[in-house]
Amino acid sequence: MSGRTGQFIAINTAGLDETAFSDTLFGHVRGAYTGAESKREGLIAKAAGGTLFLDEIGQLKDALQVKLLRLLQDQAYYALGTDAPSRCDARIVVATNEDLQERMAAGTFRKDLYYRLRCHHVHVPPLRNRKQDLPLLLDRFLEEAATALNKPKPTIPAELIALLNAYDFPGNVRELKALVHDAVARHTRGVLSLSVFREQITHRKGGHLRVSASDPAAASPLFDIAGRIPTLKEAEDYLIAESMRRAQGSQGVAAAMLGMSRQALNKRLLRGKNGNREVN
Repeated sequence: MSGRTGQFIAINTAGLDETAFSDTLFGHVRGAYTGAESKREGLIAKAAGGTLFLDEIGQLKDALQVKLLRLLQDQAYYALGTDAPSRCDARIVVATNEDLQERMAAGTFRKDLYYRLRCHHVHVPPLRNRKQDLPLLLDRFLEEAATALNKPKPTIPAELIALLNAYDFPGNVRELKALVHDAVARHTRGVLSLSVFREQITHRKGGHLRVSASDPAAASPLFDIAGRIPTLKEAEDYLIAESMRRAQGSQGVAAAMLGMSRQALNKRLLRGKNGNREVN
């Protein structure tokens, strides 16, 4: 879609020292250093006419930031062991989950490099702030996991989206992908088991679901129910009604939010309908 004719080359720059960074990106000539018995083409050359993607750019060390800045400014680089410049014909895209404004304020990220990189900026929000993407991501990861495990793609249970919507995904999209792969690995036939997701999510949250703080509904104040400290019955009624609303009517998901079994929640709902609920 980019219209580029060359390759897409990606590298994670986190943890690279100066020699590894230069050798990987710029390459070297024979005899550049001990053990360099043949010429090595760097990733910039391999990405000629294409795109070079540098991930985790926020963790790049200061000396390497200078090298990257020069590459962007001059569109030229030097392979290790030579004084002859080579022309960079790759489009360079970088990514980071660091707050570069904070890094600049702390003096650990160069301002000149930041403004050179920021000519085109795309902000990708964390998954907890774009829950509308869940159905698409879930379908994609199910297909990938089924293919990798040589299994038929399982059917999604009706309650799964509601369950995932109630979770804040501290591990972002990677966490969702891992959850799906685990569920498909344990899947045998028919509808995908919801218990696998419940088990993992509630385990990571100490036995109950935690609604994302980015959810507009998360601001509902418990103690504003009656303009005073609520009674236990009022608090229980409110929590059950609120969890059912956030779970989109799913008793299983609501029960997980409340840290109780589905059967216990069902009994309380039935008591409420019959008008004789008791606080246990």
